Amino acid sequence: MTEPVSRETPPLVEKLYPRAAVRLAAYAELLATEGTLRGLIGPREVPRLWDRHLLNCAVLERLVPEDSTVADIGTGAGLPGIVLALVRPDLHVSLVEPLLRRTTFLQEAVESLGLDNATVVRARAEELPPASYDVVTSRAVAPLGKLAGWCLPLCVEGGLMLAMKGSSVEEELDASERELEALGAELWHIHQLGVDELAQPTTVVSIVAGRAAGGSRHGRRGR
Repeated sequence: MTEPVSRETPPLVEKLYPRAAVRLAAYAELLATEGTLRGLIGPREVPRLWDRHLLNCAVLERLVPEDSTVADIGTGAGLPGIVLALVRPDLHVSLVEPLLRRTTFLQEAVESLGLDNATVVRARAEELPPASYDVVTSRAVAPLGKLAGWCLPLCVEGGLMLAMKGSSVEEELDASERELEALGAELWHIHQLGVDELAQPTTVVSIVAGRAAGGSRHGRRGR
């Protein structure tokens, strides 16, 4: 039996994303029911869907420029891609996922939520046309160096790769510098989002795609 998600939306959601609150709650229920039954979300994650998953992903929108085209690589159950599409109707989000059972769920979720700014793309990152997106996002997909090899080529010059990462992000970034430079990354930066709002802030590495000019730089930790 899956544990039901409370139909009462957390106050923080109403405060930060009032226009998206109803559909975010509907998405939370989809994850807790169909998402769990299909093995896309672990049963133990259901009680913490809001804190650990939905709000954690929602604050990523603070780094995404207006009217961007976004590719969410390895989106799985739609995190963070569906959340971004819900809280930012100005974006057009491609939910990129190679597995059929996941893309089936994603298509049902997009239709159920009435998301006209999200498209399901069944493909691997390497199969997508290069330089096609303003922003490329990912969450818990692969080590940073390998991930950058998939994501940076998809960005337009000057575009952004945004990778949601964990506590070892600095070590991972240091170990990936040569790979980032070889891929033409111009600037990278660690951000902590939602420090004053979330129980556990969201850690994100942002990488600017393009031709390296005078060598790449490692930015300071962001807030």
